[in-house]
Amino acid sequence: MTATELLPIITLFSLVSVETSGFILLRLISANRNELGPAREQFFRAGHAHAGVLLILSLVYFLYLDRTDWGGFLQWLFGIMLLVGLLALSGGFLVHMLYGAPERTTPGIVLTRIGGPLIAAALIALAIGLIQAL
Repeated sequence: MTATELLPIITLFSLVSVETSGFILLRLISANRNELGPAREQFFRAGHAHAGVLLILSLVYFLYLDRTDWGGFLQWLFGIMLLVGLLALSGGFLVHMLYGAPERTTPGIVLTRIGGPLIAAALIALAIGLIQAL
């Protein structure tokens, strides 16, 4: 099985978890809005929204990844880099929501800061791969 066959399947199952977190967020907000508090609610929303958008981006990414001339290793490397980056970025918001404190760097913030460059590197790599395939 190739990276462009397996990784989109993992992405689709991950989207189910995003859908579930949206349901949980809606339930928490509608049941008792004050239970989370404004800051935690904001980080929950950010993690949920980033995960959903970035997972959809990854589905498009995998379509284009197949258009490169790269062998299996590079497709696996950059595909996994993208997924790890998006999980780190969006998961960092959720970790900060659970364990963070305002105006303090936490493991969640560190995760988010690691995820962004990983996503950027994977996107730049794909652009280079597509240019090379022209």
